[in-house]
Amino acid sequence: MNLTINGEAKTLHHDSLTVLELLEALGLGGRRVAVERNRVIVPRAEHGSTQVDEGDAIEIVSFVGGG
Repeated sequence: MNLTINGEAKTLHHDSLTVLELLEALGLGGRRVAVERNRVIVPRAEHGSTQVDEGDAIEIVSFVGGG
């Protein structure tokens, strides 16, 4: 599957993935992140049910605390 993740072309060796499975494949499972699929924010509650399709543009933003 060919995707654009944070502006970079990536090829993943999966036929189908949900957003949650994609995050796990990228080593981000369990982390607090915001995900946008094709310029639409995917609510965290929908990560497990939102399908990622060939050619999708995915943006992933991590939250970093500080002060």
